[in-house]
Amino acid sequence: MNALKIYNSLSRTLEEFTPIDPNGKKVGLYVCGPTVYNEVHLGNCRTFFSFDLLYRYLLHKGYKVRYVRNITDVGHLEGDVDTAADSKIEQRARLEELEPMEIVQKYTYLFHEVMNQLNILPPSIEPTATGHIVEQIQMVQDILDNGYGYEVNGSVYFDSQKLIAEDKGYGQLSGKLVEDLMSESRDDLKNQDEKRSPSDFAIWVKASPTHIMRWPSPWGEGFPGWHLECSAMSTKYLGKTFDIHGGGMDLQFPHHENEIAQNWGACNCQPVNYWMHANMLLLNGKKMSKSKGNSILPKELFAGSNPLMSKPYSPMVIRFFMLQAHYRSTLNITEDALLAAEKGYQRLMEAHEALMALEQTQLSDLAKGLDIKINKLLDGAFAELDEDLNTPKALAKIFGLVSDIQKFSNGQQDLGSIAPETLARLKKDFSAIVFDVFGLQKEALIGQSDEDKALLDGLMQMIIEQRQEARANKDWAKSDQIRDALQVLGLQIKDGKEGSSWSKIKS
Repeated sequence: MNALKIYNSLSRTLEEFTPIDPNGKKVGLYVCGPTVYNEVHLGNCRTFFSFDLLYRYLLHKGYKVRYVRNITDVGHLEGDVDTAADSKIEQRARLEELEPMEIVQKYTYLFHEVMNQLNILPPSIEPTATGHIVEQIQMVQDILDNGYGYEVNGSVYFDSQKLIAEDKGYGQLSGKLVEDLMSESRDDLKNQDEKRSPSDFAIWVKASPTHIMRWPSPWGEGFPGWHLECSAMSTKYLGKTFDIHGGGMDLQFPHHENEIAQNWGACNCQPVNYWMHANMLLLNGKKMSKSKGNSILPKELFAGSNPLMSKPYSPMVIRFFMLQAHYRSTLNITEDALLAAEKGYQRLMEAHEALMALEQTQLSDLAKGLDIKINKLLDGAFAELDEDLNTPKALAKIFGLVSDIQKFSNGQQDLGSIAPETLARLKKDFSAIVFDVFGLQKEALIGQSDEDKALLDGLMQMIIEQRQEARANKDWAKSDQIRDALQVLGLQIKDGKEGSSWSKIKS
């Protein structure tokens, strides 16, 4: 088995993945989860899909993975400005006239619902920020004790200048120079005369009199800074230094940069060996923006209820669509791209169904060229996944196999031309890549329940048997009549050496 290579955002190089575990079996993975104040948007879904793919592939390679993905239910201020009066959750709570934790519960449930629809595996641990206030207060105290923080009027700030003076790499992840960090942070200073430097950031915020979510601390009632929760929870569940930290590219600065700073301040160590970042999702070539009418929610896409799309697209079509771009590349969602993905997904599912129906009827001559081709394509698919999860190229290898499967199924290619062990491997690895790694599932036709699909399958089997009986009796007129009637309904029967099957006629 090839070694997995990961593009490390910290070093900006492709690196061979080596777990911290001395036995090389266990992997610690942390991914920044959602801030649950609104429905999850498609851009977030792409990030979670990307790391679901990583999680699945690590499991496929035999690693025991502890996957931690948090729920941010406190501390994420509007605009991430330390002086903001309310968090995003509190603002939503006032808008909907609910308690903040009602908002958290509502949107956490909706988040999980979308993740289930997209077949995104749940993490091993899903900690919440409100459930780890004690750990966050302790980390603030550790930062203060180590001289990397200072308290002013009930708020505690991280001393970025001390970290910069010690050359601990502040700015290395985002690639920003110290001068840029100072400049970009200056706008956030505003009335914050408490800060010693524009690039300092709050790790504990004094609650204003109107702030609802607040906890007692050694510095007075307040709440943790947004960046703090990930440092505290990743350290608790994965250790002071762990293997992989993931998130969207938009989190590189300031969130992930400040996570690194906090861990240096509390533990005097680099928290993560491999940083990974997924790129953004565009809609019709533009950044998604609700205010500009260029946005779409997953539920709108699945239901076909958004004016930007002419029809619904199923969760598995969306998942297949996301496989077609490398996770570090931007991905542009358009109607044409989704239509093409729908056809590609259907073709892949039909190929798998045909593959599972194939049975070797005769022994083959070994060492045929087709054996070499099939094994090379399977090996190539895994090799592409080992190259920083290159799903577009891995998918291309899989579709190279689809054409051969179709030829075997319709009798254009003799199944006896490959070795039995090649067919067995093809069935095993094709299924593993498509379902276990890519995470695709077979879906009922859009608008049909699983029960309706099963009923249709049963009826079609009866029709196929009647047609086969007509052909056996050389009643060609009846055989053609059945075929033509089905074509009118948009269905077709395919005859092959291994028997007959049916499918929808592609538009």
